[in-house]
Amino acid sequence: MSDISSRKADHLDLCATGDVGFRSTSTLLECVRFVHDSLPEVAVDALDTSVRVVGKKLRAPIVIAGMTGGTERAQRINRELASIAEERGYGFGLGSQRAILKKPETLPTYQVRDVAPTTLLLGNIGGVQAAQMSTEAVRDLAASVGADGICLHLNPAQEIAQPEGDRDFRGVLDAFGRLCRDLPIPVVAKETGCGLSAHVGRRLASVGIRHVDVSGAGGTSWVAVEAERAQGALRAIGDRFREWGIPTGASVALVAPLAFQTIIATGGIKNGVDVASAIALGATAGGLARPVLQAFEKGGRAGAVAFLTQVEAEIRTVMLLTGSRTVDDLRRAPRVLVGELAEWVRQARE
Repeated sequence: MSDISSRKADHLDLCATGDVGFRSTSTLLECVRFVHDSLPEVAVDALDTSVRVVGKKLRAPIVIAGMTGGTERAQRINRELASIAEERGYGFGLGSQRAILKKPETLPTYQVRDVAPTTLLLGNIGGVQAAQMSTEAVRDLAASVGADGICLHLNPAQEIAQPEGDRDFRGVLDAFGRLCRDLPIPVVAKETGCGLSAHVGRRLASVGIRHVDVSGAGGTSWVAVEAERAQGALRAIGDRFREWGIPTGASVALVAPLAFQTIIATGGIKNGVDVASAIALGATAGGLARPVLQAFEKGGRAGAVAFLTQVEAEIRTVMLLTGSRTVDDLRRAPRVLVGELAEWVRQARE
């Protein structure tokens, strides 16, 4: 197995069964308290959970977030989960496609269009890699999987702890501007577990980015994932910085005033109440990765479907109990922010 394929396999194993979550840092979504509406005046059957994400309509505000690719096992996971997204009207994200650049024979592990012909499909490549690639090369990478949009992921904390990681992060903002201007599909700025600040959001918006995935702290710590793979000084760095990042709830709240067309809230989203709470803070949809993978690994396709059915039911329940007929109504529903989240919102706007 090649080095990059071996790394992808390690990532899958660690995310499925390893101790790689944030330990003391939460998403802070528990700090969103909805104001209960005991007179909702809406029928459950009339609730409309549809949203538009990266320009495409979804039946529910759910994206099965990018996780994997590059190995035979990843191929099975991508195809099964993408077919679920197709059946249920969700979005679906691929893991980093960097493996294709190094080993073109891994391309089939990312190809899911035959089982998900109408699904919102998001490709994925690192911002550092994109800065080193021509616009045509990025376009071809996205086209090779039939992507509706391409995520450029930002992961400096993960890279610093990774034995094979990047160390030069210059030119990434310029690459966002170039690709946003010249690609025929939307560009999504995606963090990988450390969140987007208001300052970064403004810089992205200034070069034309209209779609972001905050991927905040509180779920899988990719720094912890890399620490498990590292030794010596790098492992010590990973252990020290495994709690680093902006909690997902705080990140959504901080970038929401910037008027992005799409804000996907990933990073520790584990149930429908989390999705609804993120929407109330300004998100367009919630992205779930590790809990979907774990449900799939434990119970196969049926297990993943059962988990996602529960997530949807919980979103609809929050909508009912806040009198929200649509997801837009839920975004405007009365809520109170308490505890640490309220402090993030108060202190970190700038």
